[in-house]
Amino acid sequence: MTSVTDDLPLAADFPKATVEDWRKLVDGVLKGAPFEKLVGKTYDGIRIDPLYPRARGVAPVVGRAAAAPWQIMQRIDHPDAAVANAQALTDLENGATGLSLVFAGGNGAYGFGLAADAVARVLKDVHLDAGIGIELQIGPQSRMAAIHVAEYVKSNGLDPAACNIRFGLDPLAAGAVWGHSPYSWEEIVPAVTGAIKGLAALGFKGPFASADGRVIHDAGGSEVQELAFVLACGIAYLRAIESAGVPLEQARDMVYARLSADADQFLTLAKFRALRLLWARIETACGLTPKPFFIAADTAWRMLTQRDPYVNMLRATIATFAAGLAGANAITVLPHTLALGLPDPFARRVARNTQLLLLEESNLAKVSDPAAGAGGIETLTAQLCDAAWALFQESERAGGAFAALQQGVFQSKVAAARKARDANIAKRRDVLTGASEFPNLHERETAVLKATPVALAPYGEQKYKFDAMPPIRLAEPFEALRDKSDAAVKARGARPRVFLANLGTPADFTARATFAKSFFEVGGIQAVDSDGFADPAKLADDFKASGAELACLCSSDKLYAEHAEAAAKALQSAGARHIYLAGRPAEAEATLRAAGVTGFIFAGGDALATLQDAYLRMEQA
Repeated sequence: MTSVTDDLPLAADFPKATVEDWRKLVDGVLKGAPFEKLVGKTYDGIRIDPLYPRARGVAPVVGRAAAAPWQIMQRIDHPDAAVANAQALTDLENGATGLSLVFAGGNGAYGFGLAADAVARVLKDVHLDAGIGIELQIGPQSRMAAIHVAEYVKSNGLDPAACNIRFGLDPLAAGAVWGHSPYSWEEIVPAVTGAIKGLAALGFKGPFASADGRVIHDAGGSEVQELAFVLACGIAYLRAIESAGVPLEQARDMVYARLSADADQFLTLAKFRALRLLWARIETACGLTPKPFFIAADTAWRMLTQRDPYVNMLRATIATFAAGLAGANAITVLPHTLALGLPDPFARRVARNTQLLLLEESNLAKVSDPAAGAGGIETLTAQLCDAAWALFQESERAGGAFAALQQGVFQSKVAAARKARDANIAKRRDVLTGASEFPNLHERETAVLKATPVALAPYGEQKYKFDAMPPIRLAEPFEALRDKSDAAVKARGARPRVFLANLGTPADFTARATFAKSFFEVGGIQAVDSDGFADPAKLADDFKASGAELACLCSSDKLYAEHAEAAAKALQSAGARHIYLAGRPAEAEATLRAAGVTGFIFAGGDALATLQDAYLRMEQA
């Protein structure tokens, strides 16, 4: 019997698509605009084209074993040891396969964290030899946590080799975040290597030292900068361990990496793949046969928003998706309310289930490196490798990671990337849903646990100083404006308001009125809508009745030419202290300003600066 597909070869009935055919169609849509409009650029200046051919002759990047799931890590960071223990047991009973013990003062603690001497209470009834992954995130004040964990294992009669513990020793990350170190690198090395050799002698298999790229990502840096920092720190620890008499073949198993995964799916995927290739290059240069590097992932702190925090669930899902497909060995999802305080059980459950759904229902771990051969991902991976290697070499010429921090090699580049990023956020080119776009002024307060942030005394003398790279969140400037609005509600019972002075019919003003409403409300300035006006006197009366401090003209360019001048004069006479116009003024700017228009809002303008200025004007009134 002949099958349908034998008689109907569908693909053969269509002409072969070519890049030239595609370009003709694109040029028709662009209508004379340059093709470069479709070309993107990363913050490292890496070009991202709209179309790539299939990459041929490339091998998959070897990472996590095929069909092997990553470790589902869950943050344990509550300062109360009893609460932290209850959280740990709940997480393990409901699908988590690992615990990330975040100690106060550690990179990634974000104001909370465990006490170093609370290890026994936090790990009570946790079976460390049952295949559970344990990761320590420690800082200088909690440096004894690693010793306390080792003592806990010994006191419970457990075999250290049966425990899957990553000890997270990382003085370089602490110095980079704080901007100082009480010790030189020459003094740090024997302390770190002594701890590593001591733990290994007890039978722990490690890894022990962490090369933590979150430092760069949290501070607003780029993918290339994050990768180069991880390489610089990783090789610094590798050299230190080897100098302590550990064979290089063993030393490499004592170091692992941690990267941030954010909502830029393709860049995150390429970044994780690039690190594996870069580390394999280092192993080859050391005369070793490369083997898969252990890479842990945390969803990004800087992308979290306090406003409309439920969008953080979507951000975390994309980040986890990308890191998982890229072969991350362990993933920690930051709960969606972490920027507001310690997450409640619901937020912790969502963080845990984000990974469970992707693993158990979407089966993301079933295929090893599914991005292999995709032209765009392969090209981006290679570009990240080349650029990161060049920056890594720059840090090597400076004398290694510690010396590079002293000389500002990384900090200067991170500062430049953050400045560019901040400018794009202010202009809403980089959109933060719920914070810089699509605000909800009526959102309900989100529940978090009642816990006091941990206050720690400064650690050591600031003997060796360099520029600090503290963590930031990208939404903070817009959130500060929303905080001012909330303060106004508490003080006066109402938010600051802007009257939308709509001219003409809905067909004339709806588009710009919608834009203006979102524009002002991301800053906490409530938009008071109105019907379309033709009579300036009626417009003035309705403005007075609205009680708004500000006014914004909204309509089409055609109606602006006919009515904007009269409308602005009417609003000014009605007491409007500041009048905006939605749209670009073009050649009519002088006339409009003379009539009373004092500002213009439009796509691509500096929304943050405009909103900050609006608050200043209202405060001065």
